[in-house]
Amino acid sequence: MAVYQGKPKRKSTGGKRKTRGKKRLALTGRLYVPITTGETKRVSDRVMGGNMKTGLRTAGDANVLDPETKKIKKVKIVSVLENPADRNFARRNIITKGAIIETEIGKAKVTSRPGQDGVVNAVLIK
Repeated sequence: MAVYQGKPKRKSTGGKRKTRGKKRLALTGRLYVPITTGETKRVSDRVMGGNMKTGLRTAGDANVLDPETKKIKKVKIVSVLENPADRNFARRNIITKGAIIETEIGKAKVTSRPGQDGVVNAVLIK
């Protein structure tokens, strides 16, 4: 089921608001689906203008930038160490932007939005 993101019919005071028109598909959002670690799985959604947006459901590897050498390596994700979005996300291995992940070459901070971008980009932390 879609999430409607238009204006409600009533004001916060309880008064009625004049409607701009009927509900439209362009005013719908998507439900939050957490991205976990595991074998990489992608899904495609139709978005505004008939375009397609690719998102992740599970992530197995990440593109990690080493700031010292300025090189990017594709490495395997071991686990999620901490996540500032929710402390329970680290326990459940849920990846969001800002999460600290453990990779084969060390700790890295996620800089992309995996559910929106379809890829996990991260920067190595020394």
